[in-house]
Amino acid sequence: MNYDEAMNISKVEFGQMPPQAFLLGLLSAFDNRFQAVADNYFKEITWKQFFAIICINLCKEPPTLNDLSDVMGSSHQNVKQILIKLEKKGFVTMIPDEKDKRKQRILITDKCREFCNENDRQSPNSADMIGRMFEGIDEKNLITTIETIMHMERNLSKL
Repeated sequence: MNYDEAMNISKVEFGQMPPQAFLLGLLSAFDNRFQAVADNYFKEITWKQFFAIICINLCKEPPTLNDLSDVMGSSHQNVKQILIKLEKKGFVTMIPDEKDKRKQRILITDKCREFCNENDRQSPNSADMIGRMFEGIDEKNLITTIETIMHMERNLSKL
């Protein structure tokens, strides 16, 4: 594959870069660009803060900091900083675990639920933004991409 033509960036020369290295760079650059777009979408919080909220909501019970760090794929310290900012804004609260008082459980507040509901009602909403981002990508390619990244994730956990 000619990455120079595919990327249409005249200021960069990819040369004979292996596809694995190119994909890692592409994923990193995409993450940065997506974060910039998503940060502009929300008024009160950043994309990483919103991602933390999504991950909290995915948990079957209010997660601990370690649980949330695992789900988000981020360090304990980074997630703690995100939660401190969300707590200051009134989006989350932390309460002691009933069984182990050393642990803190993270709860979504009513203010956070209202924020999420309001953003779901606004236009363009997040579903529209996601739909536009995946425009022209068929389900087969999407499934292959998901499977590839999940395989990479499993390999990464072995390093």
